[in-house]
Amino acid sequence: MAERLVANQAPRFEMQAVLANKEFGKVNLEENMKNDKWTVLFFYPMDFTFVCPTEITAMSDRFDEFEDLDAEVIGVSTDTIHTHLAWINTDRTENGLGQLKFPLAADHNQRVSRDYGVLIEEEGVALRGLFIINPEGELQYQVVNHNNIGRDVDETLRVLQALQTGGLCPANWRPGQKTLEV
Repeated sequence: MAERLVANQAPRFEMQAVLANKEFGKVNLEENMKNDKWTVLFFYPMDFTFVCPTEITAMSDRFDEFEDLDAEVIGVSTDTIHTHLAWINTDRTENGLGQLKFPLAADHNQRVSRDYGVLIEEEGVALRGLFIINPEGELQYQVVNHNNIGRDVDETLRVLQALQTGGLCPANWRPGQKTLEV
């Protein structure tokens, strides 16, 4: 039986990562919470694939918008930090990532992918899962889709802004519009 994650405390994690400065380090949810930051955690299947670089670079290209919303972005796959670094060091024109503005974390033991319910056990890779966690550690948004379909950065930013209103946002709500009154 699947366990509900939304509206519960998010599974805590600490993972090795390639940081934006291309150094190896660690990322963890507790640090983001301590710094009063929202966390946008997204999983992708594996490095050196075809759809993944399109969404990872799109997130990086819009990173300043996430930063303006007090959100930390973390990309995660079950690959190693060494594979991540090799992919980051590959130019975008050669299906690489080039310079990123956020860390890529290595869930090589698959624990975090499993905790968030996105692990395809028989393949050892994650589905495309996206999770938004508030500064108190509550998981407030989750979307998981097939690995053939990339995510929309505009929608991720819209949902983050909607969650940050603290109000009731109707269908098709856009930043700057009023929330519903109860």
